[in-house]
Amino acid sequence: MGKYLAFFRLRFSMGLQYRAAAVAGIVTQFFWGAMELLAFRAFYDADPAAFPMAFQATASYVWMQQAFLALFGAWFFENEIFQSIRDGSVAYELCRPTDLYAMWFARSAANRVSRAVLRCVPILLVAAFLPAPYGMTLPASPAALLWWLVTMALAVTVTVGYNMLVYFITFFTVSPNGVRIVAVSLVELLQGAIIPLPFFPDGLRQVLELLPFAAMQNVPLRAWSGDLAGGALYAAAGLQVFWALVLVGGGWLLSQKAVKKTVVQGG
Repeated sequence: MGKYLAFFRLRFSMGLQYRAAAVAGIVTQFFWGAMELLAFRAFYDADPAAFPMAFQATASYVWMQQAFLALFGAWFFENEIFQSIRDGSVAYELCRPTDLYAMWFARSAANRVSRAVLRCVPILLVAAFLPAPYGMTLPASPAALLWWLVTMALAVTVTVGYNMLVYFITFFTVSPNGVRIVAVSLVELLQGAIIPLPFFPDGLRQVLELLPFAAMQNVPLRAWSGDLAGGALYAAAGLQVFWALVLVGGGWLLSQKAVKKTVVQGG
């Protein structure tokens, strides 16, 4: 375990060095969040009763989403990993006395956390001081805050576990581009990155909330705003645990098969 924590610390430190990129990302995310809220506000003004979430809860959802975009973004893959699979330099990784899956998992999680740390504080501070109902609110109680932290950790685990599946599927393909495009396109809509899942029709929403994609972003963001609470929150957290076990366990088994069948050609 110590060596994987060392990989995490190393990658986390490296990620904190990209401060200029973080500033550019913060500016972009402020404008994107503002545009989303204005678009939602126009729809709410037309018929407030037609929406399943209060506008204040939607505003909190949007700002939390922008603050922690790097944690949940389905598009956030590491090109270095894909390149190492394609050019055969993954052979150097296989020479290490470590489990390849665990090493890449720690590395991917550290990259996401480091980028989120650089961006989240300015966004959250500004959003907290925006006038109601455009700003974000605090959780209703310390217990709600604790559940938000738990669901955030589970969401990151599910998201990284999904990414790891894509990495190891690439071992069996000629190019990672097709798998990567399908993986990103599928997740963006179904995890609530475009619109929150409660905005979907009831029948479809109930199905989507059972899928692993809802466990990536939908649960912690709604838990913070209070839109998801009580028994529904406990059930959603339980599903997060289930999908974390399935994705991480399935990814590890796939990694064992991929490593055994890997052939590196060239000199």
